[in-house]
Amino acid sequence: MSAGTASAARRSGPAGDLLTGDDALTAVLERAAPGAVTTRASDRLSFAHDASHYLLVPQAVVTPRDATEVAALLRVSAAHGVPLTFRSGGTSLSGQAIADGVLVDTRRHFRDVEVLDDGRRVRVRPGATVRAVNLRLAPSGRKLGPDPASESACTIGGVVANNSSGMACGTEFNTYRTLESAVLVLPSGTVVDTAAPDADTRLRALEPELHAGLVRLRDRVRGNPDSVRRIRQLFAIKNTMGYGVNAFLDHTDPVELLLRLTVGSEGTLAFVAEATFATVPAHPHAATALLLFDDLAAATASLPALVAAELATIELLDATSLRVAQRDPQAIPALRALAVDRQAALLVEHQEPTAEALAERTATTAGVLAGLPLSTPGALDPDAAARAALWHIRKGLYAAVAGARPSGTTALLEDVAVPVERLLPTCEALTSLFDRHGYRDSVIFGHAKDGNVHFLLNEDFARGERLEHYLAFTEDLVELVLGHGGTLKAEHGTGRMMSPYVRRQYGDELYDVMRELKRLVDPNGLLNPGVLLDDDPRAHVRALKPTPTVEAEVDRCVECGYCEPVCPSQDLTTTPRRRIVLRREMALAREAGDTALLARLEEEYRYDGNDTCAVDGMCATACPVQIDTGALTRRLRAEQRGPLEQRAWAGAARHWDGATRAGAAALSVARAVPAPLPVVATRTARAALGAETVPAWTPDLPTGGTRRRPREATQARAVVFPACISTLFGPADAAAGGVDSAADGAGSAPTPVAGVQDALLALCERAGVAVRVPERIAALCCGTPWKSKGLTAGHAAMRDRVVPALLAATGDGALPVVVDASSCTEGLTGLLAGTGIRVVDAVVFVDEIVLPRLPPAARVGSAVLHRTCSSTQLGVDPALRRVAAAAAEVVHEPVDWSCCAFAGDRGLLHPELTASATAAEAAAVRGLSADAHVSVNRTCELGLSRATGRSYRHVLELLEAVTRPPAPA
Repeated sequence: MSAGTASAARRSGPAGDLLTGDDALTAVLERAAPGAVTTRASDRLSFAHDASHYLLVPQAVVTPRDATEVAALLRVSAAHGVPLTFRSGGTSLSGQAIADGVLVDTRRHFRDVEVLDDGRRVRVRPGATVRAVNLRLAPSGRKLGPDPASESACTIGGVVANNSSGMACGTEFNTYRTLESAVLVLPSGTVVDTAAPDADTRLRALEPELHAGLVRLRDRVRGNPDSVRRIRQLFAIKNTMGYGVNAFLDHTDPVELLLRLTVGSEGTLAFVAEATFATVPAHPHAATALLLFDDLAAATASLPALVAAELATIELLDATSLRVAQRDPQAIPALRALAVDRQAALLVEHQEPTAEALAERTATTAGVLAGLPLSTPGALDPDAAARAALWHIRKGLYAAVAGARPSGTTALLEDVAVPVERLLPTCEALTSLFDRHGYRDSVIFGHAKDGNVHFLLNEDFARGERLEHYLAFTEDLVELVLGHGGTLKAEHGTGRMMSPYVRRQYGDELYDVMRELKRLVDPNGLLNPGVLLDDDPRAHVRALKPTPTVEAEVDRCVECGYCEPVCPSQDLTTTPRRRIVLRREMALAREAGDTALLARLEEEYRYDGNDTCAVDGMCATACPVQIDTGALTRRLRAEQRGPLEQRAWAGAARHWDGATRAGAAALSVARAVPAPLPVVATRTARAALGAETVPAWTPDLPTGGTRRRPREATQARAVVFPACISTLFGPADAAAGGVDSAADGAGSAPTPVAGVQDALLALCERAGVAVRVPERIAALCCGTPWKSKGLTAGHAAMRDRVVPALLAATGDGALPVVVDASSCTEGLTGLLAGTGIRVVDAVVFVDEIVLPRLPPAARVGSAVLHRTCSSTQLGVDPALRRVAAAAAEVVHEPVDWSCCAFAGDRGLLHPELTASATAAEAAAVRGLSADAHVSVNRTCELGLSRATGRSYRHVLELLEAVTRPPAPA
């Protein structure tokens, strides 16, 4: 079947035309969750994709606000016979998070995290990511037990649904072992809080048949010696295949059985509205090593000694994995220098509560390492940077390998476990299977100490003959793993991928127990159907996802969703993954000749995908293959710009001094007249000319700033490049000394200077650091306004002006250029690429050169710090924290930090984007008492000021105020 045929085939379903939707269904869903239902083509098609190789298009996507609406949706599902599937992070690799019925997105309104008992317990809603939970637990020195590699994107809902484990937790601290209680919404709509003292009594009263049935199944399993033996064997290792029937041996009360059976049920039994976990210690001291061996046999032969050394993690990487890892920008020198042939590696780590305990443990293990057959000497290293680089590589290995696949192919990640002593023959047999079935570039990696390996295949299902190869390979794989006493799914869940093989792994009796459990809890079979149990022997090759060749950024994407939690537009319109998905869907519609669908997708993409993309590049920081969807958006914007618009903006580049002064004057006039006048004027102009053309004026905007002026200095240490946004936007209105007038603190300091450009120059003068400002600086810009809008002609025109000016000012690159706005630092770095001129952010320059020479500061009591997307990507944040600490005794960084999405003028063109992006951080900031609020970029400061009602200013303005000598008496 061709990609186009597959695309057309999947668009039909039980409720009629999936692209126009069922109006009757929409109406009843709206009554259950008012304002939370969408049937737009873009939403349904983009949510049809998760990280797996399956694709089903939902009839509707619903984003409920609370458990009450979820219960109402479940009642609608039962009353109308409509299948319902819950979707969280969508990192699912086995097809658990897709549906052709109703897809319920449980992320946006279910992100609450409540730390309990000094961090020993934590209560979480299903939309919170593992990383978000661990960030809140960090001050208590605790963390969640499950530690999946996808922690940045996978949510608690998925963690419970899949019984997640990970790299260090083994089977001792996985979800099943650490989950204490949960609030469950059953398919009938009944809500059960398993933590309630009378929970079992309430379950018996509300669901008598379910309560009695759980007792019946418990006794049936316990009364069958073969079932008991098989369960003990299969759950002695990692196992997420089928339902967690080990619960029937481990627990007695029906309500506790229901809780434990929900773990790993992949959304087929209940909705987990809230989960309470017992946490584990987050040991702050670690030592890591990448141990290199001549081959896989040598690596696996070393496992007994390494396991006996009680290492927290032992991760296996085969030769192909090492070749991929070498391409990672963060690869350590020893890995880059390796000439990989047949080698294998083990990534090992000790984690301890104190430095002394770590040193003792490391010294003991050094003797163990000395006795191993290593190809190069290996030692445990406590260096945090090296550790971060190694784990970055390991956690992103799947997506990195998959991202390197040939265009148009599908990446399939399988996941099995065997007893550790059977790991080597299993891996050797796997390698033979790869060769036999034509999977030449497959990789093997995983959690060696648990006998759990992942392996990745690249397959082209568009070639019909390959489907039979895949089916034959899977049959051989099943025989291999079960023959070694293993499990066919260790971590990633049964999903659709292994659903036909559950009976084969467990036998007829336990399979029938699972079938009865599903009928008991979900008698209509409407909750996530087709997942986990399926009697169709070819179920795992139904609804395969086409992967058309589109463009470089799109083709590398594996739709893992790692990018989504950092995207500013995630709660407003769409995300990088969904933008890429929609590009694929447009290509499929074009190939199929579906012009109506193509036109609809292109129209909806204009606002969702283009206008509300902040092009902040944060997606690239989260993406294992560094896809910058912002770069794709900039290119698309460039393609949309007509010759007239390109010429107009190129003209602005050639007259930038006048353009910025005109903009500043307009802001000053707007502040001087009654507020309704500029509000109405801009609103009228936006209605006539479009929101993408005319910025919206609001009373919270400042007056215009001051014109930048050159400055000469002999023996200058650097060239200062003041950002033009300081000309456009004046400094914040605040109390003396940079202290926030809306704050609860009572700090005081001298009156601040007029903006960051003057603050930086004053700090340099105070420290005795000579700097110069280039001639004709008022006409120069970093180029970001043109680059972000796709205005290539204007960007080129500005570069032609900036490069010669800065070559002259720096003495052909002899001096660094210091920029006082983080986004402009990033922009100027790109503009000057290849010139030999070094660009430094002003915060880094002050931290390294100026701060040590300043007089003692009269620090304010506390400050709230907002780092920016640019400061994060540039690596400025450590210096930013030090400078903030020099100006305030206590520095608060909200855990819910994100890019503010002001994005130059994007916050003026689409203020709804900034409002959405800053909502969580703003709520946290409003709950803090602080004397100052600081950042490192003027437009970001505007966005945060608007969102929080607090006055944000550049951190250097605050530092200048608190280090200024007192005025003479």
